[in-house]
Amino acid sequence: MSRRQVLEALSGLLLGMFVAMLASTVVSSSLPKILSDLGGDQAGYTWVVTSTLLATTVSTPIWGKLADLTNRKLLIQLALVIFVVGSGLAGLAQNTEMLITFRVLQGLGAGGLTALVQVVMADIIPPRERGRYMGLLGAVMAVATVGGPLLGGVITDSAGWRWNFYIAVPFAVVAIILLQKTLHIPTRRRKVTIDYLGAVLIAAGVSTLLIWVTLAGNQFEWGSATSILMIVGAVVLLGLAVLVELRAKEPIIPMTLFKNRTFSLAVIASISVGVAMFGTSVFLGQYMQLARGKTPTESGLLTIPMIAGVLISSVVIGQVISRTGKWKRYMVTGSILLTIGLALMGTIRYDTSFLLVFVFMFVMGAGVGMVMQNLVLIVQNAVDPRQIGTASASVAFFRSLGGTIGVSVMGAVLGSRIKDLVVDGLRGLGVDPSQAGGLGSGTIPDLSTLPGPFRTVIESAYGEGVGDVFLLAAPLAVISIIAIALLPNLPLSRQTSQQKLQEQERDTIVAVSAAEVAGDTHGIDLVEQDEEAVDAPSGPTANGSDAGGSRRRR
Repeated sequence: MSRRQVLEALSGLLLGMFVAMLASTVVSSSLPKILSDLGGDQAGYTWVVTSTLLATTVSTPIWGKLADLTNRKLLIQLALVIFVVGSGLAGLAQNTEMLITFRVLQGLGAGGLTALVQVVMADIIPPRERGRYMGLLGAVMAVATVGGPLLGGVITDSAGWRWNFYIAVPFAVVAIILLQKTLHIPTRRRKVTIDYLGAVLIAAGVSTLLIWVTLAGNQFEWGSATSILMIVGAVVLLGLAVLVELRAKEPIIPMTLFKNRTFSLAVIASISVGVAMFGTSVFLGQYMQLARGKTPTESGLLTIPMIAGVLISSVVIGQVISRTGKWKRYMVTGSILLTIGLALMGTIRYDTSFLLVFVFMFVMGAGVGMVMQNLVLIVQNAVDPRQIGTASASVAFFRSLGGTIGVSVMGAVLGSRIKDLVVDGLRGLGVDPSQAGGLGSGTIPDLSTLPGPFRTVIESAYGEGVGDVFLLAAPLAVISIIAIALLPNLPLSRQTSQQKLQEQERDTIVAVSAAEVAGDTHGIDLVEQDEEAVDAPSGPTANGSDAGGSRRRR
């Protein structure tokens, strides 16, 4: 594809990713209003977000495996269709349970877009040039992740919260049309043997874990028999999933990928990035509205510093990486900024100066922008091109998993913390919490209806509670610094994944032909086995050598 064709196709891909991220974030600033209308509580608040993240997380590796086996263009359009249907139905929800169910459908479509957009980018753009485009992708994700609440606030205040779900539909339809007209990549089909048992076990294990962290501390105690049973169940299911993945012919997440040092360390770093990215958009909305008394529109506007941080750092650093070929120094710097930003956000309270909050958000956003998309870039550069889809989706899977678990844990901790702080505040006023109209029960209140002293108690509780959950995420960011610092500093390739695949095919043909001329049937068998062994660890190794190239030379 020419540069113009790449840019045309990229417009559809970026719009598709924008739609996927918008699904997760556009309701963030409106959730207090939505849950108030639907009669939901803090657990419902968390699950409206978590349900989408869970569906996205569980489905992402499946979409990635399908991308390695069949038509990627068709898959990405199918993901958009699923998303459109889920969005339309979510806008019709009449209670919290219906909303959560249709958000799951949205998440399934978003999982396909999360996995496939970056896979298709690898098909048409070489890693050395991909940095600047990854910067654009990061910018789009930033605008959708943090700008979504702003859009959601404006829509809620002007047209009603249901239009938060309808607004994404036209974007998705335009993306489908653009991709149909502009995306031209060869179809490489292999026999599809999806590991359904592995997919079910992964979904069941992750879901059990998330349900536990959401309900523990509210519906039952953290150390209760129910907690222990759910933890054991999750561990057993995930352990069985690992065993199944080790034996499956086409595993959803090939365990052999973890033998690649770049992949393993990128996964560790992705988890903390996911917590920062998703947790910020969810809990900043609560902070602005319930600790600072802002409207949904004002809440979205006040998160612009976060958008600016991600937008500027992802675009600028993406350009620098493409121009210089150097990436590690910028990613280490980004992980340090992310850690500092989370620690600073942990100090906010209901009366913290907005200027300080803006600076803290900008620092955290700059860190996310420098790290998030570049983690996928370096993984794509380090693995066998036949595993681009699986590897890219796996990194996105663990990023979403980190975000999903992070939001669930942070939401559970916040719910418990808010309840305790409100009860203490009411008692400080000489009010019996049981006689305060349900303020001490954890239900999200409407601040405009509360008397002054009660409102101050609620604002103070949410200010301190939200600050505490950000502080809770800071240690994870420290781990990301270590993981990124240990990444092998491999040079970025100048070939697209399609070019690498074509080169492998040519080398295979030459090897088979040479073996046939020499009458070496054993050599032919070895070459054919090598082509089938797509789950074997290959690509650049930790010291920068190319395992696949070594096999071809042998």
